Amino acid sequence: MNRSLVRLAALTVAVTGAALLLNGCGLIGGKRGNAAVPQPARPVDLDRYLGRWYEFARYENRFERDCDGVTADYARRADGLIDVVNACARDAHGAPRVSKGRAKPVADSDGAKLKVSFFGPFYIGDYWVLDHADDYSWSIVGEPSGRFLWLLTREAHPSTLLRQQLVARAAELGYDTSLLRMTAQ
Repeated sequence: MNRSLVRLAALTVAVTGAALLLNGCGLIGGKRGNAAVPQPARPVDLDRYLGRWYEFARYENRFERDCDGVTADYARRADGLIDVVNACARDAHGAPRVSKGRAKPVADSDGAKLKVSFFGPFYIGDYWVLDHADDYSWSIVGEPSGRFLWLLTREAHPSTLLRQQLVARAAELGYDTSLLRMTAQ
């Protein structure tokens, strides 16, 4: 077998493996809830964004399947990156499932776009703060494909009015809110 055929076979295996890995991580596939994801509405002061967030609702995804009690904690590191700790419960009696990663701000995004990594040195995930409250009591997070959406609040149990306002704002941003899965806290 000549070398070019061996290289072609190896490349085919590598590309197929990468596609399967990305699909398994939930990074490709899934129903698109917004075909025209908007740019973030305004700058984000990352120091005010840090701390604990509670997930009020999301588009279901593979890495959070069957999760409730979802929280996200963000803390500034000495090197300027942001530590990310996501936690969720699969059932009321089980230990929380925790994922640790880090994020780095995207240049020229006014803090509203970050690249996240939960897999070593590879910053492959997009995290866009599409909108947030003036007092940082809520935020709406998405990414460019329109397949992922999170509605976050600082309180575990936001008021009915705030929940309605967040869903309405997501719809204004072009998201299909019928795809939202409400998160029990």
